Amino acid sequence: MLRWIDVIKFSRYGNPEPEKRVEKTEEEWKEILTAEQFRITRLKGTEKPYSGQFCRSYEPGLYACICCGTLLFDAQDKYNSLSGWPSFTQPITKGAIKYEVDNSFGMKRVEVMCNVCDAHLGHVFPDGPEPAGLRFCINSESISRIEDKMRLAVFGGGCFWCTEALIQQIEGVQSVESGYSGGKGFNPTYREVASGLTGHAEMVRVKFDPSVLSYEDLIRIFFAIHDATLLDPEEGNYTQYRSIILYYNEEQREIAEKIKAEVADLSEKKVQTEIAPFKAFYPAEEKHQNYYLKNPEAPYCVNIINPKLKKLKDVFEQKLKR
Repeated sequence: MLRWIDVIKFSRYGNPEPEKRVEKTEEEWKEILTAEQFRITRLKGTEKPYSGQFCRSYEPGLYACICCGTLLFDAQDKYNSLSGWPSFTQPITKGAIKYEVDNSFGMKRVEVMCNVCDAHLGHVFPDGPEPAGLRFCINSESISRIEDKMRLAVFGGGCFWCTEALIQQIEGVQSVESGYSGGKGFNPTYREVASGLTGHAEMVRVKFDPSVLSYEDLIRIFFAIHDATLLDPEEGNYTQYRSIILYYNEEQREIAEKIKAEVADLSEKKVQTEIAPFKAFYPAEEKHQNYYLKNPEAPYCVNIINPKLKKLKDVFEQKLKR
């Protein structure tokens, strides 16, 4: 994982060796780029805040250099920094980005460029979310998005240690990341979320293969592994452990609403699951990631997670990874 100290070292002492180099004349770049793309990538320009096409886009995919097509970022590392520009916490590989000290406009910053063709992308700052603490502030005009067949789902219901451990067992799930969402304020800490003041919930972000696991089946499993009637907001139980689903598009919203209604028909209590549009996801601290895998003998894992894993295997045996 790249951290600020690594960025400083690269900017001062030399950058990672690129896999290849792409070099063109100014006229050749003008032939393949729009005027705005050329202004930003070759003349080190900056687009207006909140004007870029990727500023509010969080769909799964990869982001490549608009000039040479080099892969630079993964949408899974994209977050809402409230800066007005697309923001990422990590490059897709250590050698994808070139770093240089930028003293323009009376400021000292670190400029980020494509390491293959030197296209200006933006700047990187040490005020991003943990565990990396980085914010790659990128111009939309400097990148293109490549659609990924994988899809994302974000939901929470109880402690994310447990939700993460259970969902990791499902066939078709590529990765599960614990974090916070559903409230106000960006880059919250565990202590801030636990205080209840942020309104964020403990949630997981799931990357899955829809050709193996449908979103509908994933949401059915989600409802089966937690009690969606337990915490009633009307009784003041609006906590970080509440039941919540954040949808990326209208199709996900319709599926979530349909399954919630089905669960409600079979329940004697009111299903409290909150269903809302996705806005941002803030990864939790490193110690909370893969908690069960790293701490299988911990009391919480033995007494709480293990019994739920057994129930999951009994009920969804055909859906589990072999």
